Amino acid sequence: MRNAETILNIIRKRGQRGLPVQDVYRLLYQRDLYLRAYGKLYRNKGAMTEGVTPETVDGMSLEKIETIINLLRNERYRWTPVRRIFIPKKKGKTKLRPLGLPSWSDKLLQEVIRSILEAYYEPQFSDHSHGFRPKRGCHTALREVMQKGKGTKWFIEGDLCACFDKIDHSILLNILQESFHDNRFTRLLSGLLKAGYLEDWKFNNTFSGAAQGSVAGPIFSNIVLNRLDKYVEEQIIPVYTRGSRRKTNPPYVRLTMQATEARRKNDWERVHRLNQQAQSMPSRDPNDPNFRRLWYVRYADDFLLGLIGPKNEAMVIKQKISEFLSRDLKLELNAEKTLVTHARNQKAKFLGYEIHALYDNSKHDHRGQRCINGSIGLRIPHKVKQEKCAKYMKHGKPKHIPQRIIDEAYSTVSQYQAEYRGIVQYYRMAYNLHTLNKLKYVMEVSLVQTLANKYKTTCPKIYKRYGAKIMTEEGERKVLLVKVERTAPKKPLIAHFGGVSLKWNKWVSVNDNLTEPIWSKRSEVVQRLLAQECELCGSHKNIEMHHIRKLTDLKQSGRTAQPEWKRRMSARRRKSLAVCQTCHQDIHYGKYDGRKLSA
Repeated sequence: MRNAETILNIIRKRGQRGLPVQDVYRLLYQRDLYLRAYGKLYRNKGAMTEGVTPETVDGMSLEKIETIINLLRNERYRWTPVRRIFIPKKKGKTKLRPLGLPSWSDKLLQEVIRSILEAYYEPQFSDHSHGFRPKRGCHTALREVMQKGKGTKWFIEGDLCACFDKIDHSILLNILQESFHDNRFTRLLSGLLKAGYLEDWKFNNTFSGAAQGSVAGPIFSNIVLNRLDKYVEEQIIPVYTRGSRRKTNPPYVRLTMQATEARRKNDWERVHRLNQQAQSMPSRDPNDPNFRRLWYVRYADDFLLGLIGPKNEAMVIKQKISEFLSRDLKLELNAEKTLVTHARNQKAKFLGYEIHALYDNSKHDHRGQRCINGSIGLRIPHKVKQEKCAKYMKHGKPKHIPQRIIDEAYSTVSQYQAEYRGIVQYYRMAYNLHTLNKLKYVMEVSLVQTLANKYKTTCPKIYKRYGAKIMTEEGERKVLLVKVERTAPKKPLIAHFGGVSLKWNKWVSVNDNLTEPIWSKRSEVVQRLLAQECELCGSHKNIEMHHIRKLTDLKQSGRTAQPEWKRRMSARRRKSLAVCQTCHQDIHYGKYDGRKLSA
């Protein structure tokens, strides 16, 4: 049996050369690919969420992998319809977004398919695409905007209307058939796309789109939208990129020549006046018809183009892209969000930031030259700050959060700090990052009030009890600190709120991936599954993995003794346990603790 990374490297090399792959369906028989998929998926929150069947990651076993492989060998694998639910969109609770919940076996097979497709297409994807790709994310997209956007006059904001829901199946399958010469593989993917969904337990067919929430959905969207990337790079950008440099600005040249003449006559007052006039205007002609520049960045179904040129050309570019999407990909732009924005007088919206071109003639570098004009600036939108603060306010003032009163002080402080740090880290590239001081104040007061309500005391006493100072990279900072002592040799648990720098760093490197990629080295949970030994009774038959949602589920209420399986998981700080089928059934039937475990 070949190693998973060896298989994917072979496919990756074919993708780098643009060569088609044959007999890819046989790769789905490799058990190692499923173990790799399991090692990546089991830690996700959705792994314990049921689809239309009760099957979840709990109960994962080698036999389940063999069952999937045998069904694939006989071409009898049938995709289960996804369970559709609706979740509120980020920009308002009134609008809902459909979310598909596949069964666990489907998730496992989708992850294997996704890894194969990613290995082949990743070398072919555009460098201007940043969504759902390894080692790329929102910050790499924003960094590219800042690097390429200097001097931009017009932004073209693009947003695809319900991209995931409107991906045309025939277009996607045609693209896949060009690269994978295997009818069984494309037929399997066709079955996945047309598996349907259950909404309120009523079956509905899927004639287009890939369900949001599916494991393979993001790679499907990137495969289709890569055609858009190639069209912009090969058909649009070359047309609107010409000229090596703008021609000189005649009024500027005239003033500099006059200043040179005045310098020869030692008329320094006139020299100073002429230089000031020259510095108030561009040295190059901003309306040079022979100079054009166009750049492009895409993240998932949002894209941004920047044009150095007139507005009428920006409108033409927008129209060309709209026509291409409608004609070749059968997608459409969202009319409300697809805008042509003036870079200096207005602000474009992209990935939660406001983007505009900076202009300030008073800012000069050490050479006396203007150093800001034309550079791209990223801002935190005022609306975002209001929405973030509103979660911790009531009637315009900070409030306590009743739901968190039941938590321990350590957990409460940790949660507030995680939420605050996450917001600051995401907006680290914004030059007005310092304005998040208000959010820090609101969250800190909310935290203190929550703790005061928990312990039935006053806010000053909470400050006196938990107030502390810690050392940071910028020196000593005041924080709220909670310390939980533990028996030796365990170190105490420490959580604090505050101490996060609000210093602007436009080139900050932020890891957008929540989990590290899994390579040929096996993850710990996979090793325990392959050991085929029950960690409770030592049996070597019918080994399954028992999973729980979170470690707090292991807490025992009352004075009853904690069962052995809970003690094992608590001691190791693990949310999984390798057990035999008999022990697993005993856990779920409540024979260990006298009550059924709700998983």
